[in-house]
Amino acid sequence: MEGKAIIFCAPSGAGKTTIVRHLIEEFKTLEFSISATTRKPRDYEVDGKDYYFFSNTDFLKKISHEEMLEWEEVYENAFYGTLKSEVERIWEKGNCVIFDVDVKGGLRIKRKLGDQALAVFIKVKDVATLKERLQERNTESDFTLNQRIEKATLEMAEEEKFDVVIINDNLDDALDNARIVVTDFLK
Repeated sequence: MEGKAIIFCAPSGAGKTTIVRHLIEEFKTLEFSISATTRKPRDYEVDGKDYYFFSNTDFLKKISHEEMLEWEEVYENAFYGTLKSEVERIWEKGNCVIFDVDVKGGLRIKRKLGDQALAVFIKVKDVATLKERLQERNTESDFTLNQRIEKATLEMAEEEKFDVVIINDNLDDALDNARIVVTDFLK
């Protein structure tokens, strides 16, 4: 594998997807790596655009055939991962891969790609802010909200393992900081 990769990670609700979408608009050489998952699509999600949706059986086959760059059972029977073919597709076009992945997956990608990758952690001031943002989305049941908050607490403890940490308490400032970081890495 060759090429550059930028990895954005954050607990759910920290704003990484908003930042990644903005960067893709700004930098025409960035191309989003579509993750694979076994979770059910939300009403507005499209297979092959938002995620590659697989059954657990098909996802596990991809793991056993070493077709995954990284993968994780993020929640019980809910697998997420990155297809090697997705990264290769983007690099073959001469583009830089940009990832919007969970913390464990992002750190695995960074370990595998080393200096080819820049790992960026997006954070907010506290867990209460994350909970409030997730509740405003209105996409979570009480059970999944509690799962995400519990996971967020663990993920926030991993920030020192990233190359860069960006605080997203003010979106405009976070976007400016992300733009600077990406510009420097792509030079």
